[in-house]
Amino acid sequence: MKHIFVINPAAGKKDSSEDIMRAVSAIPGYDCEFYVTQGPRDATRYVKTWLEEHHGTRARFYACGGDGTLNEVVNGVAGHANGSVGVYPSGSGDDFVKYYGGRDNFLDFKKLLDAPEDEIDLLAVDNGKPGEFRYSINITNFGFDTTVAKTMIKVKRKKIIGGKHAYVTGVLTGLIKAMRNKCEITADGERVDTKGRILLCTLANGGYVGGGFFCAPRAINNDGLIEVTAFRPLSRITFVRLLGSYTNGTHLDDARFQKYITYRRAKEVTIKAPEGFSMSVDGEIVDGTEFTVGIAPKAVRFAVPEGCVLIAGRKGETVGAAPAKEEEAPAKPETPAAEAPVEEVAPAVEETPVAEPAAEEPASV
Repeated sequence: MKHIFVINPAAGKKDSSEDIMRAVSAIPGYDCEFYVTQGPRDATRYVKTWLEEHHGTRARFYACGGDGTLNEVVNGVAGHANGSVGVYPSGSGDDFVKYYGGRDNFLDFKKLLDAPEDEIDLLAVDNGKPGEFRYSINITNFGFDTTVAKTMIKVKRKKIIGGKHAYVTGVLTGLIKAMRNKCEITADGERVDTKGRILLCTLANGGYVGGGFFCAPRAINNDGLIEVTAFRPLSRITFVRLLGSYTNGTHLDDARFQKYITYRRAKEVTIKAPEGFSMSVDGEIVDGTEFTVGIAPKAVRFAVPEGCVLIAGRKGETVGAAPAKEEEAPAKPETPAAEAPVEEVAPAVEETPVAEPAAEEPASV
């Protein structure tokens, strides 16, 4: 199998291209190549073209960068049976790999080269505009989180407010600009009851967003379903008070969230919104007013190094399938069994919500 490292020189705090090439080239016995991206969407173009020109050759493409680089590589591989995806996390957030126990599990190049593969789902995000359809491997979110993502893109390389602090900077911006966001959400044909306004909504395949917020603690990335969590508007005081639970991933079982959250699983979600609306697709901004987000079951093979222990809905599970041999035909995606009608999931803890402080600050309009 061919191993191709797709390196984003703009990811992280510095250009790590030379370091990656030197380390991988020092490992004997593997057919490796390198490609340094030239700009946005270049990774997708390169991977897709390579697979189409070498349709008889198996290749694994390692996204060397952050979640945006991974998204681009995934969009190049999706739909090509001879391709699979790996990742060497060197971005500022690296959220997707947290589903598999964290970035440290993906930093040993020898383990990456030998890694077995996990067949996982992808979210299919369509804004109705020609040429702008794309897949999401981790989280597609909107509302407050879109403002956060836009801010992170602007400040990620700035001192103090950038780097690991970029998400915090984004949150502070969102607290000023994005506490009430207009949109209508429908999940499998049923309207999600938010009265036309949300704080935020996450459509999840992975578990983490924003550099460490455990937004989807029940996510199962190979079950053919989207984790849908919509937050109704709340005040800034309440937001800050409940942020710790959201960070730790206990919000779905926290009685204080009951009146703010609608949570369910679905196969298709539609969103209608006014002009100026955007989504964050694995951290990449996509504009539009009407979106359809579906699920592509087991649409990509993802390399998981030995020693990874999964979290979220697949907590404790390990990945044991060895990479397919060169002469074997690519495995066909499995068709999931028919699902029973999906109903809204209530919080696991059935308690009376805690009363709000009387002097609480009203939400922004």
